[in-house]
Amino acid sequence: MFKYFSIISVMILTILTVFLVVLPLVLPPLPPPPLVLLFVPVLIMAVLVLVALSPLPRVPGHMAAVSVLI
Repeated sequence: MFKYFSIISVMILTILTVFLVVLPLVLPPLPPPPLVLLFVPVLIMAVLVLVALSPLPRVPGHMAAVSVLI
């Protein structure tokens, strides 16, 4: 493991893991967010799907993005 990570990065990851385990047990629960904020990830995902499925504009004189190998 130390071959891939330095000792400082391992210590930072260990401290971060301890914080993620201990802090939810110590801190009081938060109130739920407003309903509008719950739709933000859904809207982001919808925009990403629309961008992924939208066709690319055709530029005359340029080759297609996908070439067919014969």
